[in-house]
Amino acid sequence: MIAKKTVFLLFVLLLSFGIGKAQTKAPKFRVIALYENGGHHAEYTTRARLWLDSLAAARNFAIDYIQNTDKIDDAFLANYQLFIQLDYAPYAWKDKAVKAFENYITQGKGGWLGFHHATLLGEFDGYPMWQWFHEFMGGIRFKNYIATFAQARVNIEDEKHPVMKGVSSSFMVDQEEWYTYDKSPRPNVHVLASVDESTYSPDSDIKMGDHPVVWTNPKYKARNVYIFMGHSPLLFNNKDYKTLFTNAIFWAAGK
Repeated sequence: MIAKKTVFLLFVLLLSFGIGKAQTKAPKFRVIALYENGGHHAEYTTRARLWLDSLAAARNFAIDYIQNTDKIDDAFLANYQLFIQLDYAPYAWKDKAVKAFENYITQGKGGWLGFHHATLLGEFDGYPMWQWFHEFMGGIRFKNYIATFAQARVNIEDEKHPVMKGVSSSFMVDQEEWYTYDKSPRPNVHVLASVDESTYSPDSDIKMGDHPVVWTNPKYKARNVYIFMGHSPLLFNNKDYKTLFTNAIFWAAGK
């Protein structure tokens, strides 16, 4: 009789442990990340995926990846609380993906976090400007970039924003292309950080004066953050960049 009770108690304990473990594994939220499947941004996205997978495991969220917009529609996006445009340009999207993404953002169905190539706005490879995305990014158009790369200092402008929690008031970015636009997005967005062009090393004539590099557009229902820096894998050696990235994920996902 005692043996049977002991076996029963062990069974109950094991069952409880299994249930607790299953509950722990249930993700807090789900993320879909869209990234380029080749080209000169491949090294960044490879490193980013490794870092994101590690972060997801440590912070208990789920993340899936896609390399094109073929799967994107309303039903697909309904599975995710956050859309990360890891390094993917705003053109050559499938029509159904365009409509679904616009609905996702305007209706606040989930959050958005975009990097680098998300502001490659204009007419490229025979595709027209995506006007909705143009407005979403503050009405800017891509103008030029530092193809030979430059180091520069990024200055935080809104230290009280949740995305900037634990991020140094300024930090160096060792290697970046530093896009310029036809105008500053500042009048149409809330700027969180800007690059100090006087710190470019080596110096460059490719400058725009007021040069925001991190911002959010409060005119849209979805929580959204654009972070320009996203070309070099060296960014994942930068504590401030990783803190910014992490904060942006959880803030945009509403967590």
